[in-house]
Amino acid sequence: MALGGSRAEGTHRPDSDWDLAVYYRGPFAPEDLRALGWPGEVSEIGGWGGGVFNGGAWLTIDGRRVDVHYRDLGVVEHELEEAAEGRFRVEPLLFHLAGIPSYLVVAELALNQVLRGELPRPAGYPPKLRRTAADLWTGTAGATLSYARANHAPHGRLTETAGALATAAAQSAHAVLAARGEWVTNEKRLLERAGLRGLDAVVSGLRAEPDALADAVAATERIIAGALRPVRSSSS
Repeated sequence: MALGGSRAEGTHRPDSDWDLAVYYRGPFAPEDLRALGWPGEVSEIGGWGGGVFNGGAWLTIDGRRVDVHYRDLGVVEHELEEAAEGRFRVEPLLFHLAGIPSYLVVAELALNQVLRGELPRPAGYPPKLRRTAADLWTGTAGATLSYARANHAPHGRLTETAGALATAAAQSAHAVLAARGEWVTNEKRLLERAGLRGLDAVVSGLRAEPDALADAVAATERIIAGALRPVRSSSS
């Protein structure tokens, strides 16, 4: 078992919740957790969409909000090996604009505090992953913005363009942090860490007019390029 999130990293506030990861090998029975009787919701294995983020619970324990995440050690060890070789995939997950990289479970190993048992740890941020993740996320963000420019902005589709800008911002933030060799476990402070909070001004000024939306896409591209330039230069 490990403590994760802001409390493991020392960035928590008094009202921050508690994030716990339960690592298991072989069978795991969520009903055992449910039987403890704490109020909240306990999912089945795969209840949060499957993939590396394969379920968990939202509980209230002694008045504290506690999130429990299930972590299959076999999956985690596989992703640790994949990340070392620069390989990963992006999976959809609720509440995450850009989805999550499968190396998220490796980031947890690097940042979480082990409370009980022993867990493998990555030996730093893999150099191969820095290159492949930065390239993939940058390319994905570029494609997202290109689609918005060609298919949404010319028709004055405000909501669709706004969604594309927000998604590209999150994708680009992943690229910036990967190029720096900084682990990411969620999107909560992603834009701040990547220096992309300035995109708020672009989104807040959107208007449902084709020219205005095209200008917003171009402004977003400039801001993203500015955030990426230093990290790409330093890694080349």
